[in-house]
Amino acid sequence: MALSLTEVPTDAEVISQLVEKTLTSGMLVEVYLMKYPRHYEAALFIDGHYKHGPPVPRPLDNPTEAAAFWMGVRPKVGLSQVEGDEILGAVNVQNMIHHCNFIDKWGVVEDV
Repeated sequence: MALSLTEVPTDAEVISQLVEKTLTSGMLVEVYLMKYPRHYEAALFIDGHYKHGPPVPRPLDNPTEAAAFWMGVRPKVGLSQVEGDEILGAVNVQNMIHHCNFIDKWGVVEDV
């Protein structure tokens, strides 16, 4: 686990690291399992800083061998099929074990 994570959402608790990799740019990318009051989700950190974005990896429209999923907003970070599956599996298992009803509504615009 990173020595210091910054900007962690106030209602979240960092549970465990799911993925760690260094990008070609040299930035350290880490994805952590996070516990919120009513569910679990994943969170992206770049060089220890929390990055907003979807709570689980999203599939790419045009996946490649190197990247099949993405997380984060400005910058988006590509994740391999294995990394994406590992993150999705960990989040889904924790929500199932703890009987949490997690619905990914990130980016969904509701009709008024």
